[in-house]
Amino acid sequence: MFFVIGLTIILVALACQAAPQQRRQQKAQVVYSCTVPNTVALTFDDGPYIYLPDVVNALVAAGVKGTFFFILQVFDEGGCIYTPAMVSNVLYAYNHGMQVASHTWSHPYLTSLSQDQVVSQMSQIDLAIEQITGALPAFMRPPYGAFNDGVLQAAAARNQTVVVWDFEWVIVRTIYRKSEPLKIFALGPTSSGDSTGASPAQQMASYDALVARRPNTVLSLEHEVYETSAHEVIPYAIQKLKGAGYNLVTVAECLGMQPYQFVSAPMAQQAVSCTKFLISIPPSFTDFFNCMKPGNIPSTWHC
Repeated sequence: MFFVIGLTIILVALACQAAPQQRRQQKAQVVYSCTVPNTVALTFDDGPYIYLPDVVNALVAAGVKGTFFFILQVFDEGGCIYTPAMVSNVLYAYNHGMQVASHTWSHPYLTSLSQDQVVSQMSQIDLAIEQITGALPAFMRPPYGAFNDGVLQAAAARNQTVVVWDFEWVIVRTIYRKSEPLKIFALGPTSSGDSTGASPAQQMASYDALVARRPNTVLSLEHEVYETSAHEVIPYAIQKLKGAGYNLVTVAECLGMQPYQFVSAPMAQQAVSCTKFLISIPPSFTDFFNCMKPGNIPSTWHC
């Protein structure tokens, strides 16, 4: 009897030790594609920016939805998500039924950061979105699509699903992950071209090719920060995809999931000086892609 009791105590102790370890090793789900048939999730990274209302208006006019992955405002000198104009833009998307989600605070390679830094990147942008909208995002997208086990564990601890994409602006490109294994994207005719300097006509042609290929679902990567994308390409893409019979929905809807962990009244916003977050971007597309390669990068650039 004493042997049985002793053995039980040992097993319970081992179970108690194993449980925290299992929790620490839990990893977030990574989504590359929609699961609900015949859906398209148009996603827009790197805002909020001045073209956001135009993108939202194009979506609303067509009776469809999109998803916005927000960061610190790196494209507006001296600005960030807490400026009155950017708060207004976030609310404009949210109040028009668009999904808002996290893209980290300052758009770094998360795989190059410490675990504490990864958590900080995620928690700060989540807090900003929650303060502005009252909604805590259930989805996040790692910058450059770069993640490792540490990133997935941090997302899991925050009860977030990690979203990547299956239709993007890359034709054939290598993502350099700074000490991480290289990942090759070779999407050929399924690239939209909005971040590679492709002309609006070339980007529109990529959507023509996509519709001609007619995949069952599409999870796109676009950017709201380019004027030609916002005013020419995105309206064309919406018309083309909707005309092909797709249902254009949010990421959450294309997965049959909830967009937020909870929704409540907006919180009091922090008094934040955006100047301390000011980061400049490379001055050209060529420099932008050089940011994705190992080597010397000017300290004033945010790559």
